[in-house]
Amino acid sequence: MFIRLAEEHRQFVRDLVMNLQALAIVLENQGYLASCYTCGGQMNSASFMVSLGDNHLIRFLVSDYGITWTDMRVDRELMKLKGA
Repeated sequence: MFIRLAEEHRQFVRDLVMNLQALAIVLENQGYLASCYTCGGQMNSASFMVSLGDNHLIRFLVSDYGITWTDMRVDRELMKLKGA
C-alpha cells in the first residue's frame, strides 16, 4: 500500500511540475514575468515565480518533501502556505 501511495505522490508532483512549466509559458506570452526552473530531468522538484506587477510576486516551490506557496508584495510575505 505504501509503495502505491508513494508512486501516486511522485506522479502528482511530476504533473504539478509540468503544469507549472506550462503556466509559466502562458503567462510569459501574456506579458508577465514568469519562470519555472526544475532540477534534473526527473521532474520531482520545481521553483515557479511570477511577477504580477506593482511589486507583487507569487512563488511556488514544489519537491518530494512538500509544496510551498508564497504571496509577496514589496518584499514582504502576505501569505505563506506549506504542505507535505
